[in-house]
Amino acid sequence: MEFVDLSREIFHRTQTHPSHPPVVMTVWNDHAEKKVAGKTTFSSKAMSLAMSDHAGTHVDAPVHFDPRPGAASIDQVPLEKFYTQGICLDLSHVPLKHAIEVAEMEAALAASGQEIRPGDTVLIHMGVNARLLGKPGYLHDFPGLALESVHWLADRGIGMFGVEAISPAPEGEPNFLAHMACAERGITHIECLYNLEALVGRGRFRFVAFPLKIRGGTASPIRAVAIFE
Repeated sequence: MEFVDLSREIFHRTQTHPSHPPVVMTVWNDHAEKKVAGKTTFSSKAMSLAMSDHAGTHVDAPVHFDPRPGAASIDQVPLEKFYTQGICLDLSHVPLKHAIEVAEMEAALAASGQEIRPGDTVLIHMGVNARLLGKPGYLHDFPGLALESVHWLADRGIGMFGVEAISPAPEGEPNFLAHMACAERGITHIECLYNLEALVGRGRFRFVAFPLKIRGGTASPIRAVAIFE
């Protein structure tokens, strides 16, 4: 089996969506502090992390974008939703800030030689990290899905889709509409993926991305992995 890591590193001041708090990482204790018990001297190191549940590569829970009573928090979403089959569509050629239309999704699917099956996770490579990661434009200039393309994916019975950007659709109203469509259609999405170019042209894979069991969480960081068997 080959494991392909699709997750960004989490580090101090990782780029995050402007509406979420920053990632703050500090050393809580280190090996300079010695502990003694009997004749044994021991040292250990630990970090302190303060961050949003939307930090780094993460999956949104329905309660994040669905205001209706009973919308599931991340600890309530069944684990099987995060252990699926997956494909990756190559849309890395689209312009920045572009809203990808259904015809472009169909062309990318045809070029992949794959089909979308019920329950699939569909990852969408838009060249965001190569063009924007580490730059101010990462927070504003990313492309994403047009509203109709979110519905196009939902019509095919997917469980979720994933993007490299901090949002599934271009900044502003398109992003709000994409989140609302996920609520309407009963799907969710992953944001801030990494290394999707390693999946392009390689066909189907097993997708694994379990969230943390955060009580009432609106999202969770994940370790997203594609497995080729």
